[in-house]
Amino acid sequence: MEAPLPPRESGRWIAERSQDVFIEEEGVRKIAEMLYTLRSCEEFTPQGWKKMNPLAPSWDSDHAINWVFVVDTMNFSFWPDHPDRQCTVTHKGKTYSGYMALCAAITRAMDEGLPITDASYFARISLEELKHVLRSDNDTLMPMLEERHRALTEAGAVLLRYSGSLREFMREGNNNAERLVKHIVESLPSYRDEATFKGKKVAFYKRAQILVADFWGIMEARGEANIPNLDYLTMFADYRVPQALVHLGALRYSDAFMNTLKEGIVLPPGDRREVEIRGCSIWCVERIKAHLWSLIEQRDGKRSEEINSAIIDFFLWPYAKEHHMEMAHIPIHHTRTIYY
Repeated sequence: MEAPLPPRESGRWIAERSQDVFIEEEGVRKIAEMLYTLRSCEEFTPQGWKKMNPLAPSWDSDHAINWVFVVDTMNFSFWPDHPDRQCTVTHKGKTYSGYMALCAAITRAMDEGLPITDASYFARISLEELKHVLRSDNDTLMPMLEERHRALTEAGAVLLRYSGSLREFMREGNNNAERLVKHIVESLPSYRDEATFKGKKVAFYKRAQILVADFWGIMEARGEANIPNLDYLTMFADYRVPQALVHLGALRYSDAFMNTLKEGIVLPPGDRREVEIRGCSIWCVERIKAHLWSLIEQRDGKRSEEINSAIIDFFLWPYAKEHHMEMAHIPIHHTRTIYY
């Protein structure tokens, strides 16, 4: 069986053949300039991971490592069937929706004494128990509960082969980003995020790459590990970042496709247009990174490989959340899938 193109090469392949999604170089340069002015901010450090997600346990806690695995394993498909009926989770007086509702639910379970980060527990958790862990403040359930349950118990069973330790599981990748991604997608089917485009098998590996990046963020902040070849990672192709890229002028949709999205039509997984959004987003961020590196080298006289695509994504995703009202006129594409 033909191996898929890796995510970066997939992004380029798709962008060069896209029919409805296009990269705009002027917008790419605009974002690179914006990021250049922010290059010394905490968001561009491993510690920025914790700042971006205050619901995560303290990074010096052993719980933080497996917390990441539990959350990343269920990190998919949060958009509601009806915009006015969001699944929400309140934790310590603050109400969250979307991905942050999942984070709040897992942290709430820990506060309630449930061993939700223990592989021996979540490998055998029942669907009813998981429904309780992920319970909403209202009548709107978190989407795809059965799929989340299947992914979590499958992941727990795999982790038990490594003494229930994500650290031990990740050692199989020899602390190399490329080998880590390969190890994750070979071991965990729910992370095997692939499609076919123009006769070529392509891969996005959104959640697998996030797992590597989150693991790196924690271990780097703890001063315990350095993962070589981290620039192997691309951005994490999802819903929010493409919206931000369109808002900032780096991505453009054809008029016909924009109208389709505004009508709220759900795109099936693997739909050509869905694949184009994800692939072009990956290659767009690669173009942004290349321009940013060039700016730093020209103006600061130094190389800047420590600012990689994952860190740029770590900036763009919360940017999209923070500016969601400004970009509300730009539709987010909807695809119900376990991969993002």
